[in-house]
Amino acid sequence: MSFLDRIAECNTHDLADFLPFAIAGVRVGRVRARLARRLAAYDDVFTVGPDGLLLSPGLADPAARTRAVAPILRALAAEGAIGPWRGEAYAVGRRFGAEALMHLDRGAAPAFGVRAYGAHVNGYVRGRDGLRMWIARRSRGRPTWPGMLDNMVAGGQPAGLGLIENVVKEAGEEAGIPEALARTARPVGAVTYCQEVEERLRRDTIFCYDLELPLDFAPRNRDGEIEAFHLWPIARVMETVAETREFKFNCNLVCIDFFVRHGLTDPEDPDFVDIAAGLRARLCDP
Repeated sequence: MSFLDRIAECNTHDLADFLPFAIAGVRVGRVRARLARRLAAYDDVFTVGPDGLLLSPGLADPAARTRAVAPILRALAAEGAIGPWRGEAYAVGRRFGAEALMHLDRGAAPAFGVRAYGAHVNGYVRGRDGLRMWIARRSRGRPTWPGMLDNMVAGGQPAGLGLIENVVKEAGEEAGIPEALARTARPVGAVTYCQEVEERLRRDTIFCYDLELPLDFAPRNRDGEIEAFHLWPIARVMETVAETREFKFNCNLVCIDFFVRHGLTDPEDPDFVDIAAGLRARLCDP
């Protein structure tokens, strides 16, 4: 196995059975044909035609669209037909930062194949023994990817919150990092991927941050989502990413991006260009 394997796993999809999803004439996602046919039963909200799944033009503003769609999605989530309801609103629009056309619950975003966003923080230290990275292990009681390895701080990007504010919030909740320290996290770019998972399509962008921590600081979880933190030599992190599937799938990309940016991968490696390019894959534009 290799870094390219981890990248490929995040970009495996077959779009043949997905229909475009459009709001107000703007294509914003892709929906599995089976789900689209089911949604068409709610004909005052959705229609299916030659152009795919469309939101009713009678829903003329973001608030009306959000109100109309939410109870339908709650019912589908309760049946297990889409992802579990998360109680966190994601903005749906043309691109990041654009005016929202509507809001979807975080758990429903992959079912509609809309672009979703998150922020992950690489926590690391520099000591006499070299570079080391803080690794989180997810709680075994979590409904998604229980017990898997994770970046030190990671979370989805909810509507109405700035990126650095989200980093500060997640850093405090997940790792007990004081706000002043969290605000020193450096934005260093983004990774993207398009992954088909069961009936859904993840078209995600993760904004990456690096946070160099004091040698005497140790993260402490506060919200129950992290079971433990481990401070690993960077060589162990690289080996674990390349040779196992112990990390939550998209955290691999964030780690590999760190390795590339910090000169830990060799540009003379025949796979180097493919690795660097693969971290910013096309998002299966609708």
